[in-house]
Amino acid sequence: MIFYQIWRFIAPGLYRHERRVIVPFTVISTVFFVSGTAFGYFIVFPPAFKFLVGYNNEFLTSLPAVSEYFSLALRLLIAFGIIFEMPVMMVFLAKAGLVSVAFLNKHRKYAILVNFIIAAVLTPTPDIVNQMMMGIPLLVLYELSVLAVWLFGRKPFSGFVKKI
Repeated sequence: MIFYQIWRFIAPGLYRHERRVIVPFTVISTVFFVSGTAFGYFIVFPPAFKFLVGYNNEFLTSLPAVSEYFSLALRLLIAFGIIFEMPVMMVFLAKAGLVSVAFLNKHRKYAILVNFIIAAVLTPTPDIVNQMMMGIPLLVLYELSVLAVWLFGRKPFSGFVKKI
């Protein structure tokens, strides 16, 4: 509803060609964000919550508060929603001329390192399983970003070079 209100405010000031660019970008971005939150909720959240309450034994019973449950869920959902925006962001950067397929391929090893650092920072639990459950999708999303930049990114200028 908030996004709809923002759109209703901005849309009258846009030219027709600007709307043709923004509408598909918004739809794709929304689909990726919702896909990320669904992945986080259905795939990653159950093991993360199990880890959170996994300290139960005969002497100790874990009773997480509702606020802890919602905090964990909210952090995971927002984190996964944001990381699933990577292909959209990379295409945007490619359209702006800031990245290219060659650049992404050349710096892949650094991207892998940064992906796992991001996964370590964003996962709310310290266990390696949940960090891998965010790090591996980040790697897949990076490769998907390379493919998306190759398909939709700005093509290098191949016209005649004007001699001065």
